Amino acid sequence: MTTLVWFRQDLRLTDNPALDAAYDRGGPVVPVYILEQSDRAGPRRPGGAALWWLDQSLVALSADLAALGSRLILCQGNPQDVLPALARTTGADAVYWNRRYEVGAIAVDRAIKADLTDSGLEVRSFNASLLFEPWTILTRAGDPYRVYTPFWRACRARADLPAPTGRVAGLPAPARWPAGEERTAWALSPTKPDWAGGLRAAWTPGEAGAQRRLHAFLDHAIRTYRSRRDIPADDGTSRLSPHLHWGEIGPRQVWAAVQMKQAAGAYDGCADDVEVFLKELVWREFSYHLLYHFPQLPEQNLNRRFAELPWHDDEGALKAWQQGRTGYPIVDAGMRQLYETGWMHNRVRMVVASFLTKHLLIHWRHGEAWFWDTLVDADLASNSASWQWVAGCGADAAPFFRIFNPTLQGRKFDPSGDYVRRWVPELSKLGADHVHEPAKAPDATLKAAGVRLGIDYPRPLIEHQVARKRALDAYDIVKQAA
Repeated sequence: MTTLVWFRQDLRLTDNPALDAAYDRGGPVVPVYILEQSDRAGPRRPGGAALWWLDQSLVALSADLAALGSRLILCQGNPQDVLPALARTTGADAVYWNRRYEVGAIAVDRAIKADLTDSGLEVRSFNASLLFEPWTILTRAGDPYRVYTPFWRACRARADLPAPTGRVAGLPAPARWPAGEERTAWALSPTKPDWAGGLRAAWTPGEAGAQRRLHAFLDHAIRTYRSRRDIPADDGTSRLSPHLHWGEIGPRQVWAAVQMKQAAGAYDGCADDVEVFLKELVWREFSYHLLYHFPQLPEQNLNRRFAELPWHDDEGALKAWQQGRTGYPIVDAGMRQLYETGWMHNRVRMVVASFLTKHLLIHWRHGEAWFWDTLVDADLASNSASWQWVAGCGADAAPFFRIFNPTLQGRKFDPSGDYVRRWVPELSKLGADHVHEPAKAPDATLKAAGVRLGIDYPRPLIEHQVARKRALDAYDIVKQAA
């Protein structure tokens, strides 16, 4: 009685329902990770930064399994072919996995489950990724939610959240391990050139790294989360998003850890901060809810009226945005932070997304694609839902006519300019009065700071007021078409 456990975005040993069920079943357990061959019908292939994270997370998971007397079998190919072959090799009579919620992944999993079941294998799937699965939270009319606040209230009112489980005590090994592939042969991490140095300096992928990050946040930053989470120069956010995406930690673990400390009185006096953080955790749930019920989300405007918006096709402006050379320091700082570390502060994500879609009138899909390739936490649900939210065409979206002024956003959330100076070093000698708008600084001030506009640092791609008027004119076309 041997069980294959197919790891995907659940790269942890603690609170892993599929692994727990395989252990409880008794008999040998064979953990496997399959690097899936991507096609349009299946899951979207991770971008470059996410593949680096996956590489490091597989190293960590392999080591954790070895400590239990087990090993992680690595395979590459079509899971519909790989899993039956592994079952024959190992004599497995069951295959367990944790569910995925993207439309392509759902289709793949359904086909595999049907094939394996027809072959006489027991197939079971579980929820390891979400607090509540998308079909369990519906309106009174039985419809999916399209507005966040009532969705949050519905989740908050639920009392049936299972407690997370601990780590399995050990995993019985099969009589003969199947042959696997070498992880290094997959070349998931870059070598020539090796652009991942900033990622290595910023992150510790793996379950242990996720736990350290969680407890560091719960011990300190959560107490001032409501007021400091919008300050990009601070370490005021949880930075758990890549760990959650790859399943190195589960949302039930995060929720339970918060509740435990709250019950012990650790957060007396900062209950509002804790509530705001839990709302952010549920925003991730809302994104998965939207993706499941509206599977066209990554490709199509949820608000179909926005098909009439006259987007601009400007390769030069798009490249300047990608490289952090727009002439707006808070935008450029965010884009450079993204490229170096594979992550960007959430407040700045909103600013750079607004700039692309409203100042430059470039379609949000171009921004989503760039984030997909450069974010270590690139998540199809969160990425798609959040880009549509900022662009004004998604669920519960920010109105399109709400157009961030990047200069004012910088002054408000980076008042000292520390964040800009960290990521835009050519402006490091400008004071707080001018670092967010060097184009308006006196010539003498620029000279003293060693800044030559148009040479050391670009002039703004477009003036804010010009961009604002152009965006509102474009939005008028959408309104007239409606």
